[in-house]
Amino acid sequence: MIVFNNDHPRKQVEKKILKVVRETIHTYQMFRTGDSVLVAVSGGPDSVTLLHVLCTLAPEYKLRLGIAHLNHCLRNEEADRDAEFVTALARQLNLPCYSEKRNVIAYQRTYRLSLEEAARKIRYLFYHEIARQHGFNKIALGHTGDDNAELVLMSLLRGSGPLGLSGIPPVRNSNIVRPIIRLKRSDVYAYTTEKNLAYVLDTSNIDPKFLRNKLRHQLIPELKASYNPRIIETLNRIGSIMRAENRYVENILQPVFEKSVSGKDIGCIRLSVPVIESLAKAVKRRIVRKAILAVKQDLRRITLAHVDAALKLLETGPLNGRLNLPDGIRIFRNQKEVVVCDDTLIPDDETGTSGRGSSSPYQYEIAPPATLFIREANATISLREFGAADLTQLSHAGKHIAYVDVEKLHFPLVVRNVRPGDRFSPLGLKGTQKVKTYFINNKVPRSERQRCPIVLSRGNIIWVAGHRIDNHVKVRPGTRKILKAELILA
Repeated sequence: MIVFNNDHPRKQVEKKILKVVRETIHTYQMFRTGDSVLVAVSGGPDSVTLLHVLCTLAPEYKLRLGIAHLNHCLRNEEADRDAEFVTALARQLNLPCYSEKRNVIAYQRTYRLSLEEAARKIRYLFYHEIARQHGFNKIALGHTGDDNAELVLMSLLRGSGPLGLSGIPPVRNSNIVRPIIRLKRSDVYAYTTEKNLAYVLDTSNIDPKFLRNKLRHQLIPELKASYNPRIIETLNRIGSIMRAENRYVENILQPVFEKSVSGKDIGCIRLSVPVIESLAKAVKRRIVRKAILAVKQDLRRITLAHVDAALKLLETGPLNGRLNLPDGIRIFRNQKEVVVCDDTLIPDDETGTSGRGSSSPYQYEIAPPATLFIREANATISLREFGAADLTQLSHAGKHIAYVDVEKLHFPLVVRNVRPGDRFSPLGLKGTQKVKTYFINNKVPRSERQRCPIVLSRGNIIWVAGHRIDNHVKVRPGTRKILKAELILA
């Protein structure tokens, strides 16, 4: 953390901030030379500061930058204003800008989440989609030390353990980075003032119905005024200590956890009851938390009571017993396994399975010539290429055979089951359509929807296997090479 003197001459603030950010990047190895970085920009002072700092540092690291902005459809004209501001800022900086709208309220209702959690989930889904589609290998977020302090304090008030008290990690999953995490919010305002940077303010950040806003505007100022003037630094120090302690314990625990895991799918981890039941209770708790973290990607709203309930299910719970945890996390018990699943990957209205994990999420990669057996769908997909001169094969296409233009594809292709929000442009129809809507319109049985293989190229759906290809990849008169994809049901 750095403290600024108002008497510093111009450019001293920027100089010190760049020094802190360089040190942060180096300490946590956030970037490598030539990285492509998608910068999440809301338009607020934090993200505007992050963007300008990275623009300044980009030549040093040879970074390719892009901007992502998501309109959550929560603040009407104010949200539209923010999107216009970010788009104009991107033009000013000559950077590509990927701005979209997503209906957070609809997502919240569909998956029965809190508003904050729904917004967070849909925001991260958006960032990862844009990064995948446009070749960005890093996503930069504008969290500051104040944000981290607020999270540590919230975790403390909720009775969280070491993982919760660790706060916001500077780097997550190697591709989510937070270069200004060591700056205070006052540093950000000093920087925007010195450089005369415009930004927008989100009025929802002062709404007291959100716990974080109560902490930010009521509790922390009271703690700072009456108990500890350096409360932000203190909370960040607690987070840093707990993060270091937790890393040490996690390194020791990792081999035990790997031995305890009997299987993994996307959004689902299975734990072996016989392996875990002989371990010490503290280790069991760590393993359960680690499994939930791997599935949920965070431990927000997961308390000790939830973890201990999962342990009780593991140790003495009934066979076929189940627990419903916050934000769509489900835990099931069978004869030899405890299964932790993200129910939001299998919503009720898309699968008909009430999200109970009866069809496991899956994802595979395939490139021609190849044959792929999909255990979860009890089906096989085969791929092979042939020249456009042999067009007689196209007359033999049925609903289980697809012919697509190879030049429209990037290999390997991804094969997975349907996910919330999946869209494609069904052959012969105008515009795009949700896969869910396609299934409903074509009366696909609910029991088949979640198992149906979805084939993608660079994040874009090219074939809903056994049903329809996407207009973008159809064979045209100028097509030179064709991919034949066949779905074989067992």
